[in-house]
Amino acid sequence: MSNPIHTLSPTPSASGTHQTALDPRPAVLLLHGLCANPLEMMPLARSLRDAGYVVEAPALDGYGVSATDGVRRPVPRFEEWVDMAAAHFDALAARHARVAIGGLSMGSVLTLALALKRPAAALMLLSTSLHFDGWNVSPWRRLLPLAYVPPLRQWLAFREAPPYGIKNERLREWVAQAMNSSHVSAAGADRLPAASLHQASRLIRHVRARLHEIDAPTVVLHASEDDVSGPRSVLELQRRLGTTPEVHWFHHSYHMLTLDNERGAVTQTARQFLLRQVPVADLAERLQPLTATEDFRHEQHA
Repeated sequence: MSNPIHTLSPTPSASGTHQTALDPRPAVLLLHGLCANPLEMMPLARSLRDAGYVVEAPALDGYGVSATDGVRRPVPRFEEWVDMAAAHFDALAARHARVAIGGLSMGSVLTLALALKRPAAALMLLSTSLHFDGWNVSPWRRLLPLAYVPPLRQWLAFREAPPYGIKNERLREWVAQAMNSSHVSAAGADRLPAASLHQASRLIRHVRARLHEIDAPTVVLHASEDDVSGPRSVLELQRRLGTTPEVHWFHHSYHMLTLDNERGAVTQTARQFLLRQVPVADLAERLQPLTATEDFRHEQHA
C-alpha cells in the first residue's frame, strides 16, 4: 500500500531554528493478525481515512505473510515484532501530535504490547486473542506447547481449517480458493508455523502480566460466536485493564470482524469511538451509509 505519511516543510521557530510542522490530523496505526497481512485491515483503514485520519497498516516481516506470494520470513522473537511496530508508531508520532493504535486478533495483543511502550491516544481492539478458546479450536491445542520444543518448532506447522474465522459462506469459499491457489488470502495464511505460535504465546503472557499498566481509552469489539477466541479474552480486558474499556458485541460474525457479515457495523463503531476520543480537527464525521447486506445490530457494554 502507498505510504500515507507526508513529508512536511520545516518552519522557522522563534529562536530562528527550523522545526518540522506537525500535521494537525491524528494518525492511526493498524496492526494485522499473526501470519496474515494488511488486507484484513483495509475496510477499517478506508473508513478511518474517509473520516480524516492518516492511517498506516504496515506489513511486519517475520510476523505476517506476503499478500502476493505467501512467502514467509524467518520468525523473530516477539520483542522484535513490538520493536517493528514501535518504529512505525515513532514515524507517525514524529509528524502527528496524536497517534491511535488498533489491531485484529493477535494484532490486538501486539497493540497492547505497543501501548506499554508508547503513549497511544486510543486503542481499538478487535477479536482480541488473549486465549485460544473459541468453539472451533481443537481440544488437542492444549498439547501445543510440545510443538514449541526446539527443533520441532522450526519445521512444524498447523493447517488452518474452515470456517477460517468467517461466517459469511460466500466469502469463506473465496478465502478457501485463495488459500488453495496461493497459500494466503485476505484472512491470512493457510498454515501457522509452530515458531510463530510459540512467539505469540510469549507475547500473550507478556501482555497479560501487564494489562493493569495500560490506561489509554480503549474500545473492544468482539463476536459472540468467535471461533478462535471466546468471551474470556474480553472479560479479562474488562477486569484487568488499567481503564474500563468500551465493549461492543457482534452476533452475526466470527473471528474476522473486519471482513465478515458485520464489517460495516464494525468499522463504523470503531470510527465513532475514535472520533469521540481523538477528534479530527474539523470534527467532520463523514459517515458512509450502510449497505443492505451490512448488519448494524450489536450490543454495547461499558
